[in-house]
Amino acid sequence: MLWVVLSIMVALVVRGCSPGKTYERRLERELASGVRYDSLFMGLSLGMDEQDFYKNCYRLNRDSLVRQGSANLSVQYDINEELRYPATMNFYPRFHDGLIFEMPVRFIYNGWAPWTKELSASNLAKDVRHWYEDIYGKGFITVAHPMKGEAYIKIDGNRRITIYIENDLYVWAIFTDMLSPAVIDSQQGEIQN
Repeated sequence: MLWVVLSIMVALVVRGCSPGKTYERRLERELASGVRYDSLFMGLSLGMDEQDFYKNCYRLNRDSLVRQGSANLSVQYDINEELRYPATMNFYPRFHDGLIFEMPVRFIYNGWAPWTKELSASNLAKDVRHWYEDIYGKGFITVAHPMKGEAYIKIDGNRRITIYIENDLYVWAIFTDMLSPAVIDSQQGEIQN
């Protein structure tokens, strides 16, 4: 009987310390803090007006810092010094009521080939995480993403950064305003379904 009780207690402790529970506790704590972190990169921010986004990107393009991205559907930034190897970053925000609520960013190492293991997406994901730790601070946790496998997540107030591997070639970093009505409404839909 004692063995059964001890086994149940150990299982509860392990379950309570799982990455999923760590994520949920951190999200709850950060959202309750009332602190907003809207800063993204290159003068962009969560909550930025759509027209301000276009004006900012026009200035960045005029100054030769960015250019039109893949299929002219994104903004491209060439990374030459921030990561271990030259890479390309493409981004374009998602808007709700004319305001940025999410910024998906796709990365690729420029010299990638199936035989260049140092330029693999798994190494790129780690490099992006280290770069982002320099910018946004330490505190990324590793979680099992329900659809993308292993992911690195950092939550500061309302801002969540999720880094995950799409395939052998691409890595995504998604900045999300967890207090945006678009996110809250989508979470309510998940709860009701």
